[in-house]
Amino acid sequence: MKFKLEGLDVYFPYEFIYPEQYSYMLELKRSLDARGHCLLEMPTGTGKTITLLSLITSYQLAHPEVGKLVYCTRTVPEMEKVLAELKELLEYRSKHFPGGAGSIMALGLSSRKNLCVHPQVADEGSRESVDAQCRKLTASWVRERSVSEESVDLCEFFEGHERAGSEALLPTGVYTLADLRQFGKERGWCPYFLARHMVSFANVVVYNYQYMIDPKVSQMVSRELEKECVVVFDEAHNIDNVCIEALSVNLRQQTMDAASRNLRTLSNKITHLKETDEKRLRDEYSRLVQGLVDRGALSRERMSDEILAHPTLPEDVLQETVPGNIRRAEHYIAFMNRFLAYLKDRLKVNQVVSETPASFVNSLQQTVQIDAKTLRFCYDRLSSLLKTLQITNTDDFTPVHLLADFATLIGTYAKGFAIIIEPFDSRLPNIPDPVIQLSCLDASLAMKPIFSKFQSVVITSGTLSPIELYPRILNFNPVSIQSFNMTLTRNCMCPVVVTRGADQTPLTTAFELRSDPAVVRSYGRLLVDLSTVVPDGIVCFFVSYLYMDQIISKWHDMGILQEIMQNKLIFIETQDVVETTLALDNFRRACDSGRGAIFLSVARGKVAEGIDFDRHYGRCVVMFGIPYQYTLSRILRARLDYLQETFQIKENDYLTFDAIRQASQCVGRVIRSKADYGMMVFADRRYQRHDKRDKLPGWITRHLLEAHLNLSTDMMLHVARDFMRNMAQPLDRAAMGKSLLSEQAIAALNEAQERDGMILG
Repeated sequence: MKFKLEGLDVYFPYEFIYPEQYSYMLELKRSLDARGHCLLEMPTGTGKTITLLSLITSYQLAHPEVGKLVYCTRTVPEMEKVLAELKELLEYRSKHFPGGAGSIMALGLSSRKNLCVHPQVADEGSRESVDAQCRKLTASWVRERSVSEESVDLCEFFEGHERAGSEALLPTGVYTLADLRQFGKERGWCPYFLARHMVSFANVVVYNYQYMIDPKVSQMVSRELEKECVVVFDEAHNIDNVCIEALSVNLRQQTMDAASRNLRTLSNKITHLKETDEKRLRDEYSRLVQGLVDRGALSRERMSDEILAHPTLPEDVLQETVPGNIRRAEHYIAFMNRFLAYLKDRLKVNQVVSETPASFVNSLQQTVQIDAKTLRFCYDRLSSLLKTLQITNTDDFTPVHLLADFATLIGTYAKGFAIIIEPFDSRLPNIPDPVIQLSCLDASLAMKPIFSKFQSVVITSGTLSPIELYPRILNFNPVSIQSFNMTLTRNCMCPVVVTRGADQTPLTTAFELRSDPAVVRSYGRLLVDLSTVVPDGIVCFFVSYLYMDQIISKWHDMGILQEIMQNKLIFIETQDVVETTLALDNFRRACDSGRGAIFLSVARGKVAEGIDFDRHYGRCVVMFGIPYQYTLSRILRARLDYLQETFQIKENDYLTFDAIRQASQCVGRVIRSKADYGMMVFADRRYQRHDKRDKLPGWITRHLLEAHLNLSTDMMLHVARDFMRNMAQPLDRAAMGKSLLSEQAIAALNEAQERDGMILG
């Protein structure tokens, strides 16, 4: 349909639209009009992706001054889903509004591993292997050598792309990763480099979070995006954790030993190069400065065309960039060895040491005369050196890259980080395994460049609640914060809070009671009872792998697992990705065959984040306890102290916020559409308290009836029986239409708003 939204023509590829989709579009449009950022929570299963795409692409059409839509996803399957929905939207616009709805150039950008079409390279197992083999065939020095040496292998697809030059363009359309590979094979062009080239021409670009958040990646991929771009972070409930991981580095003894070997290898290569091609080393620094200029780290305004073209850069420009003591390659290696020796010396501790980057750099200055400015350029200097030495397999040098990343971060940031040195592995406290952890404490450090560069940033997810803490954690002022409800024609969600067993034993994973045999037995009986009533699949989430292992072991001793197995098969998530994938496949097979199954998994694990249990794969989800973080973690303690000091966020407020959003994410796995149904069991007496329950998303608490609070397991069983019996009745498709808006209904709604000055809430 095509309808008006406050004067904007919106193209939506369906005959009807949900009221919450209309409200979402309205709030999003107002944020774009205000050229500001927004936080929007949209319930799962309500078409959030197509709503976003329809509104923003329609807005681009009406406002040519608006830049690209940069859509950031967490995984490749999510990227493919976005592009598939965008393709449907474009086909709808082309079919029903030819010539009037404009054309779109959209593509996904991913790693070489996902885009390579070279017969041998594409068959390499890991992403690192594909990257290394690709560089061996496409590096500039390899191609230069091929001119004089016939035996040098090159990539025919890369060469085809290079020969095409400015003619290497994609026709208008939407290109998934598979489409890019197919197009590349047909034209003989490399899809990876073609996609990188086409980013500047595209209206819509879809890629991973890291391409925008991680400074090491974004400086290569996202630096040329214009300010007018609209940036969307989808499934962004954990965006602060992604930011922190992108700016954190851990260095263990093994990593430092490997970095030392890397430096020896580089030193040998430099010595060899001085004997064979010293001019290449002399020219390296000019190339490094030119690279900094191209990246924007050094102002072009200070440099005339004559200077840029000149092979020797003036001294004042040199002084503004890389310090003199690391300009020459051999001096840089000596510097890194000195820095590494200092770190190894700091690892020799018998107790935990925690300090700020400022005090760490001050100690570094006094001990080995290394200052912050020199540290700041370590990563760029290393990247330049590896190119000069013509090293293609850069993954062999990952340890020294981590060392350089550590140096650059502590040289760049004086606040928002903690350096924690621990003599033991936290998982095995009696085994010496010293580690230096440079931990980012402030997620806003990674987001600040994004918020300041782009005029509109949209942070959205199905489970952002409790939503009010995000602006404080990310340190920005959104023009809109909204959480939308789900309109339903039947109560297909049944959240319940179970606080005690049938014998009145309190149910909780609180530390003082979690190992109590009576509590463990009551949790087991709850699952036994559910397995007799709930058809098909049940998904259970525990607060940690350790707790899940303990519970399963005790359930086995009590005979509870054997009772469950009489009703359903049991599959368990492990920390091994391959094992978990196999368990998930067999879980689905058991549900498909009618045998039914239970999947035991962990909050914050792989299953909790990226796996949907829609339809018969998830008719009930059980959240055993409240998934608080491990509060004795020194990194978490440092972050809590920082949040209190910098943003005045109390420790308990943050811990509860984080735990409830994880619980919301877990239970949201089972409702993936309005035709779906499922039961949500919050099995912990603490969910009865308002400070916990009220932080759940509104679209869940709206269905949490007073009669479904403070239940015992036997009372819960009655609720489950009634709910499953009601949901087993045939779905009245005609009734579903009552929660949909037609084009005429939207027109009437717009008229009413204009007439009465009403705002849709």
